[in-house]
Amino acid sequence: MKKNLFLFIIILGTFLINACEKDDICVDGDTPLLVLRFYDAEDTAALKSVSNLRILGAGQESPVNTFADRATVDSVAIPLRADQSTTQFYIILDSSDENDLETGNIDTLDFAYTVEEIFVSRACGFIANYNDLTPQLTTGPENWIQSIEVVDTTVTNQFSAHVKIFH
Repeated sequence: MKKNLFLFIIILGTFLINACEKDDICVDGDTPLLVLRFYDAEDTAALKSVSNLRILGAGQESPVNTFADRATVDSVAIPLRADQSTTQFYIILDSSDENDLETGNIDTLDFAYTVEEIFVSRACGFIANYNDLTPQLTTGPENWIQSIEVVDTTVTNQFSAHVKIFH
């Protein structure tokens, strides 16, 4: 009798374990970042690093955290706002603080786009893709950014550059 009870418990336990649903773990559901690459304005095929780059989102007190702050880089990936159709950034060359004041060369860059929400799965929920990407540089006498070229108007992944910035 004990043998049959033990066998029954093992079989019942096996059925209960197999009847459970798999854990909902999201492995492929991230909203893509906008990839900017920096190029030499005179030799437009050559990458050119930006020294001590800092990028601030308009209305934000802390810098974008998708790359090291005040790094010297030739490309960055930055987030766009999914709750609005535009995002404004302050892109700062040679950023440094002096008495809590920014002393770098600040250019203002706006990105306009349409947001497309895509349902990925129950675990991941929705992600945002961005279509019809259009940049607008606020021009001024001391702009360090000379021109902008959109390579891909849709932001659906972050594996290649979407925007080229020449300086």
